[in-house]
Amino acid sequence: MGMNGILRTLVCSTVVLSATAAWSIEFHGRSSTQLQWFNNYFDNKKQVEIGQYLSASITKIDDAGKFTIEGYGRMTQDIRNDEGFQGRVYYLYANYRDLFNMVDVRLGRQYVNYSAGSALIDGAKIDVKNIGPVALSVMGGRNITYNLYNESTHAGDYAVGVSAYLYNMKDTDLEISWYHKLVKDDVAQDILGASFKQYLFNQLKLYGNTRYDLASEVFGELLAGVSYFPLDNLIFTAEWYQSYPMFDATSIYSVFAVNRYQEGVIKADYRINKMFSVNAGYTRQDYEEGASDVFEVGVGIRPLDTLRMNLNYDYISGYDGKRNGANVDVEYEALKDLKVAAGFQYNVDKYDALTGEVIGRSYWGGAKYQLNKTMSMNARIENNVNSFYKEDWRGRVAFNIDF
Repeated sequence: MGMNGILRTLVCSTVVLSATAAWSIEFHGRSSTQLQWFNNYFDNKKQVEIGQYLSASITKIDDAGKFTIEGYGRMTQDIRNDEGFQGRVYYLYANYRDLFNMVDVRLGRQYVNYSAGSALIDGAKIDVKNIGPVALSVMGGRNITYNLYNESTHAGDYAVGVSAYLYNMKDTDLEISWYHKLVKDDVAQDILGASFKQYLFNQLKLYGNTRYDLASEVFGELLAGVSYFPLDNLIFTAEWYQSYPMFDATSIYSVFAVNRYQEGVIKADYRINKMFSVNAGYTRQDYEEGASDVFEVGVGIRPLDTLRMNLNYDYISGYDGKRNGANVDVEYEALKDLKVAAGFQYNVDKYDALTGEVIGRSYWGGAKYQLNKTMSMNARIENNVNSFYKEDWRGRVAFNIDF
């Protein structure tokens, strides 16, 4: 959305807000004014941005409380490189639920996620429920995409989809869907998808999802997993995942050969007591041309109610060489309204016998201060030292107002 559209949105929000004095309408949200600085990896320039982020919801528009309006967007200005204002509206929609006690309708810019695919659209999503154990959903509209700076949607870019899912089933979730994407009126994606989750005996969860590309006749994604929790403080998980890159049929990349990737994961999480927790995991990664083994261990320590520490170590060996990595993060509630945190990450990579070790380090620190019930400030600063940068400083300071 361009500047004119954003200005219209802000003006409309102001009008509605001023009207709340005469109506029972409620207007809530958060305004976040942020200063960020970082290296732009695309052109290697240092950027310093001032941004205004606004999320808002309007409720109690009707007596039954069924009609709401939701919105979230941002405006930014790079004050160092004079690139001009950049604006994005991530979502702005009207929602009406329980029409005839059967239909939910959402109109406007919105993010829709089905098992077959997801899209940010300017359009509509309609759900039909309370017609039995199965509910239906249909969506469609202009498919919104962004490049690095602006909206990059073209004429003829659309996304449509249909979903059927189990409704009000206590221990079972099942969805089957179809997703269809057009780029400049040409078919780019045509996908069938399904997702599943089943709880058994209060100790077991089975889950999975899949996507099948009708155009290329391949499974783009497969996931099957099981979680077993014999105790409230102990969880075992096993997963198998496979992916095959699916490019838009309209993309030049769709003609290139790609490799299938798959992995198997086993892991365990155990909370020993209020003070200590541990986790461990193993992943086998298969790239067709080679494989890697990944080992991970971690421990969480909470010696005080106000102090929390996490320590993690991972070791990777195989297709990409070897990596040893560790990270530590600490969070401390210094005062009732002040939290501080810091972290450190250290990685040692060795890609082959001819190269030496490549060391990467990352340091960060942050704080959050609650000024009063509606205003807060938070800040974070980070430095990355690696083979590309001797110093790579980045940070963010935000002033937030909740209303």
